[in-house]
Amino acid sequence: ELWVSLEEHQDALELIMSKYRKQMLQLLEGRKREEAEPVLRVHQANSGEIESQIDRICEMGEVMRKAVQVDDEQFFKVQEKLAQLELENKELRELLSISKESFEVGREDLPD
Repeated sequence: ELWVSLEEHQDALELIMSKYRKQMLQLLEGRKREEAEPVLRVHQANSGEIESQIDRICEMGEVMRKAVQVDDEQFFKVQEKLAQLELENKELRELLSISKESFEVGREDLPD
């Protein structure tokens, strides 16, 4: 989760920096319109690609969070079932022990 969060922050920072570069290019465009225009087009194409990648990363992060949540829920269900079975096993062993004791007492009472 930390790794995904770090990637999201890095991608957000990259998006901010790309917007900063875009504004700087626009300032340059005012001075050197003919020279900066091809660079601006390339930058805009890259910016759109970066934004789509950030969206995909966010979607993958959400899917991963849901998967972790489902895994956690499943883990807790298994733990609960295990605790139930252990308790049931303990009670059955106690009943078996009582049954054995009563059988042994019954045998002792019988004449040979």
